Amino acid sequence: MVFTIFPGSISTADGSALVKLGNSTVICGTVKPHSGVPNVDLPPLCSSRFRPGPPGEQAQAASQFIADVIERYCLCWVLYCDMMCIDYDGNVLDACIIALLAALKTVSKLPDVTINTETCLPEVNLEKRHELQIHRHPVGSSFGVFDKSIVIVDPTAEEESLLTAQLTVVTDEEERLCSVHKPGGSSLSGEKLQECINRAAVRQREIQKLIDKVIKSVDTPQ
Repeated sequence: MVFTIFPGSISTADGSALVKLGNSTVICGTVKPHSGVPNVDLPPLCSSRFRPGPPGEQAQAASQFIADVIERYCLCWVLYCDMMCIDYDGNVLDACIIALLAALKTVSKLPDVTINTETCLPEVNLEKRHELQIHRHPVGSSFGVFDKSIVIVDPTAEEESLLTAQLTVVTDEEERLCSVHKPGGSSLSGEKLQECINRAAVRQREIQKLIDKVIKSVDTPQ
């Protein structure tokens, strides 16, 4: 599957990235400092399967899934992270996680925070700023299941409509299992599940390497 990433695609955001995964496209923008959870938007413009109005079940489930992934790690700042799907052709969770990770890696204007030794309260220095430090790099890999035995990687929207189950596995650079998302459907054997986890670990290294390469090329003066 073709994968491309365009960091810093929203000039008014503190951090942003646009990700194309196959025919699916997701754009992510982050704004500081607010409290809240990541928000995934699946508007009608990305696919005719979505309707105008309040967020549907799939969008709400995707938002909560992304929140569960990043809340495993301790952050100094809490950011609003809005992800909008521009083109939907399946595999949207993977694209959202990649777009979020790339967007966070472009956040470069966080105020410095220190702890006052007398009051034990945090103090913010708006004159001194630094980049957001990313200590873990979770990456999702989605799989489609046919009749409990056939597993495919990166299912398209058409393939998703034929699946008996879907599975998303999130791992980090130390091959730690961060999250497994399986919204019902047919069962999957332990052997097949382990195979998916192993594939996800390999893909995590590939995606992280590509993100770091793209971010470095953007930061490096020509």
